[in-house]
Amino acid sequence: QQQAHGGAVLGAEALVRWQHPEHGLLGPNEFIPLAETTGLIRPLTSYVLASALRDCRTWRDAGHDISVAVNVSARCLLDLELPLEIQRLSAELDVPTDRLVVEITESVIMSDPNRALEVLNRLHALGVRLSIDDFGTGYSSLAYLKNLPVQELKVDRSFVTHMREQQSELAIVRSTVDLGHNLGMHVVAEGVEDAATWQELNALGCDEIQGYFLGKPMPAATVVDWLSE
Repeated sequence: QQQAHGGAVLGAEALVRWQHPEHGLLGPNEFIPLAETTGLIRPLTSYVLASALRDCRTWRDAGHDISVAVNVSARCLLDLELPLEIQRLSAELDVPTDRLVVEITESVIMSDPNRALEVLNRLHALGVRLSIDDFGTGYSSLAYLKNLPVQELKVDRSFVTHMREQQSELAIVRSTVDLGHNLGMHVVAEGVEDAATWQELNALGCDEIQGYFLGKPMPAATVVDWLSE
């Protein structure tokens, strides 16, 4: 993620891929649903959290104090052990908890609002930053969302990609930026793939951007070189 105004690099998002011995590189849509239905999503999330925080430690040692974001599913968000696990990992790796961003979707939150709020409050108390991913694609009550301890809204790429060609998409992005700011949140636009879209988002007052125009997915080990360049 980068600042929409100025371009400073603020953070990275952890993306999980499976290098399958027979089928090659598999994206998350091909195995995450199976992991969720079999219960393997919890150990997978633990692995991603540990790897992401370990990489964050490496980047900090190299002089790059950026955050790392990890997506969390409903099964994990409703687990009261999740805050304790993050607290332990943060202490073991000596990474401040505010360098971790936990991303959840509206549908994940609404699967069990009361339990989700309890876990989110515990994460917030630890100092973990909380983000609503793919905002605008789910169905949630704004009356509920405004009471969540969330610092960030991420505008879904489906709106950002066509905002310069379709007035309806532009209106959604503009309204989301205004809504996020009125709720005291930072707003991040996903799926930025050209400079013109970046400039338009900056003009709308969007706080941060991410997408292939800034950098394509890369191994964590190459991030330090990319940041140096």
